[in-house]
Amino acid sequence: ATGRAAITRENGKRYVGVRMNVRNRDMGSFVAEAQDKVASAMPLPDGYSVLWGGEFENQQRAMARLQVVIPAALLITFVLLFSQFQSLFDSLLIMFNVPLALLGGVAGLAFVGMPLSVAAAVGFIALLGQAVLNGVLMVSAIRVEEAHGRDLYGAVWHGARDRLRAVLMTGLLAALGLLPAALSHEIGSETQRPIAVVVVAGTISAAALTLVVLPVSYYWARRFILWIRPTPAMPDEEMD
Repeated sequence: ATGRAAITRENGKRYVGVRMNVRNRDMGSFVAEAQDKVASAMPLPDGYSVLWGGEFENQQRAMARLQVVIPAALLITFVLLFSQFQSLFDSLLIMFNVPLALLGGVAGLAFVGMPLSVAAAVGFIALLGQAVLNGVLMVSAIRVEEAHGRDLYGAVWHGARDRLRAVLMTGLLAALGLLPAALSHEIGSETQRPIAVVVVAGTISAAALTLVVLPVSYYWARRFILWIRPTPAMPDEEMD
């Protein structure tokens, strides 16, 4: 009689595997559309189930890990910032400005038509470290200028000017180093290219954040704090 050449089992249950390759489209949207169409066109009888596995399953598992890794990275970064500056104001100011640096990575993915993948998420983590490092350089320079007796405006202006070269050199080093990977279309580029695109595009917005947005935010935040909590005036010295 005619029958199957082999009956495959997993966990004590029979299964039939349907394999496919996804091209010219991101896996997440493809699987979501396929799940909707399969569920509507093929109602399953009792005892049957559909499992979407392979690279999609690995991607979902990696994304679940990143949901824990990214908040942990942000928390560790904040703790390190607080240990560096011993100031809640400086640490929060740098962290609140970091999302503006990530806009460059999002714009880079949109420009090249790439979806958010595990590799791109890893690139955003690297970009987070780059933006925080630039912020540390800038805030440290401003605090040094304040310690030398400059007023708030002068400290912000001279601190940003002194850190201009360091921020640009750091950004150019990361961008130029990964530019070949961002422009590559060879075999294996589907893994390296998202990371490179995010870092290259993100360093541009990170530099603008550090050189423009962060000093301005620092200045006006300090002005606001001084307005709501003015420094008490020193008592007049007694006449001899």
